[in-house]
Amino acid sequence: MFYEAACRGVQYSLKTVAPIMPWKEPELLMGEHALDQLPRRIAKEGINKVLIVTDRGIIDTGMTDTLKASLALHNIEFAIYADTVPNPTVNNVEEARTLYEAAGCEGIVAIGGGSPIDCAKAVGARIARPRTSLAAMKGLLRVLKKTPFIAVIPTTAGTGSEATIASVISDPATHEKYALMDHVLLPDVAVLDPLLTVGLPGHITAMTGMDALTHAIEAHLNRGVPDTVRAMSLEAIDLILTYLPIAYQDGENVFARKQMQYAAYLAGSAFTRGYVGYVHALAHPLSGFYQLPHGLANAIILPHVLRYYGEPAWSRMAEISDFAGLSKDHTTDEEKAAALIDAIVHLNRALHIPDHTTVIQDAHIAEMAKRAEKEANPLYPVPVILRQEALKELYEIIRQPGSVPAP
Repeated sequence: MFYEAACRGVQYSLKTVAPIMPWKEPELLMGEHALDQLPRRIAKEGINKVLIVTDRGIIDTGMTDTLKASLALHNIEFAIYADTVPNPTVNNVEEARTLYEAAGCEGIVAIGGGSPIDCAKAVGARIARPRTSLAAMKGLLRVLKKTPFIAVIPTTAGTGSEATIASVISDPATHEKYALMDHVLLPDVAVLDPLLTVGLPGHITAMTGMDALTHAIEAHLNRGVPDTVRAMSLEAIDLILTYLPIAYQDGENVFARKQMQYAAYLAGSAFTRGYVGYVHALAHPLSGFYQLPHGLANAIILPHVLRYYGEPAWSRMAEISDFAGLSKDHTTDEEKAAALIDAIVHLNRALHIPDHTTVIQDAHIAEMAKRAEKEANPLYPVPVILRQEALKELYEIIRQPGSVPAP
């Protein structure tokens, strides 16, 4: 009882100071061919050279060629760091920072999914604090110094990193995955160009879309969340449930891609103000230990955690169900919550996402539960405070074949 009260006390304190925190919104460049507007925006900053942070997959698609040509047209020089890996590492950040300094760059442009964007934001943190390690900046408000100008160009619709104060980094040496969370990490400009997501492979569309859905649902379920945040969450959830199956089935559907991009942005804005919950806390160790893609981990875990929360989360889940048109003939909060969980299970299966994962090893469960508890408590204002034993139980449920009953 004392532990829960202490967690709620911290959460109440954060809620109290949130309105006076230096929130900002990234400037949005939206719509088809929005990427063409970015060089002019960079030139307005008086920046002559930028570091492009990306990965080999984006290089191979040729997306960076368009960006480079447009930058050159506006006499903006660039250096490229293209070695970012999924779940970007401490080494990625340090290599990119070294290149930024050696090349004399004055700003950063990230193009890709959440990994290059998170890497770029962490590079910004290291440039702002060159004598402080990433590990020393993990957690809330540990940067507190202005970063270089950062523009981000998401090529997936899921992570929401273009709208968040977070940068999630992995340390292969310790199998740890942690977040830097500071308002200075909000990008200055975000480019939402749906043409960059057209043709994205189905499995990536599925995983990133479920990542965005998890962001929105967890933010909505949390306690003490402002109505404005809940409104963003609900809109994001409704858009994702409607357009993710379409984008998955028809990767060339520009309208569906545009709606998913905006939904991911809304979900990112919501969770950076309303936080996430135990789905993310359980998912991060799975990526750290087994390199399980983050969106896939979230998708598998989400229905299990919602079911585990039980009655304390029913009313908020019922709100989602009502808004998304899932309630139908259901009248009680419990029935409406069950309808939401069933819809998520159906969606996962339509996206060919499994009900469970077999990667979890007995030897790692205790340590993963410890890390999940440390991430979530006391920060996340979740419906129910869970301790390590409950989190270990959830890992056992997540790895049981067939643990999600057919709806």
